[in-house]
Amino acid sequence: MRLQPYLELMRLHRPIGSLLLLWPTLWALWFASAGLPPIKLVVVFIMGVWVMRSAGCVINDIADRHFDGLVKRTKTRPLVTGQVTVKQALILFGFLCGLALLLVLQLNGFTILLSIIGLLLAIIYPFMKRFTYWPQLVLGMAFAWSIPMAFAATLNQLPAITWWVYIVGVIWPLAYDTLYAMTDRQDDVQIGIKSTAILFGPYDRLIIAVLQLIIIAFLTFIGLELKLNSLFFISLGFAALLFGYQQYLIKNKDPDLCFKAFLNNQWVGLLVFLGIVASYLTG
Repeated sequence: MRLQPYLELMRLHRPIGSLLLLWPTLWALWFASAGLPPIKLVVVFIMGVWVMRSAGCVINDIADRHFDGLVKRTKTRPLVTGQVTVKQALILFGFLCGLALLLVLQLNGFTILLSIIGLLLAIIYPFMKRFTYWPQLVLGMAFAWSIPMAFAATLNQLPAITWWVYIVGVIWPLAYDTLYAMTDRQDDVQIGIKSTAILFGPYDRLIIAVLQLIIIAFLTFIGLELKLNSLFFISLGFAALLFGYQQYLIKNKDPDLCFKAFLNNQWVGLLVFLGIVASYLTG
């Protein structure tokens, strides 16, 4: 059995999605623990991010197998080319969910209950593009669900600040996945797939800019509430500069540059995380 098609199905050759899921998870762990998260939680959540992102990619490709062959960017995916069958993909999805279950069982009961919601969000997201122009919002809700799970695992409760961080965790994917959807917009219109890139139309760049401003504003509020020091706010300044760079890249809405702007978000997440760590270390 060739492993390569299965690795591609799980997107292990493209870690960007895992990184975009990882950074808000680590933000939440550091916020919840005031900068001192237990090593066990860090390890469990990092492994959980990679496992669940892989599972999400598998169920996404199962759902989209009849559409992916019609889109230039996705026409070589393993389920389209026949390198992996639907049955094999379902077995792989079940295996990954089993691994995720083993990981979440290392956590407290409250977090285990929350994980059920996270799994449901991961399963329903791929089908949303058939019914709504807001699949990117559902993706944000799924990606950000690791945030309340991180707070629950650390504190066994969900303080109010959890939901401020969660809102940022939802809005950020709404912004960057719209950039991603802009790369496929023409193909999606032709095959009847819905996205925020299509919904926003000529206002896509403006709306993304507004979302990015909201992200910086909310993170500023969170930093003030948690009494983080200037290093955190400096990191937000650099993150804002990266958002500005992304706006520059998409000024002509070139699909390749929209994709480059999407990829740039991994550095936004890293900068914010470094600012959080630096603030707690020097506070």
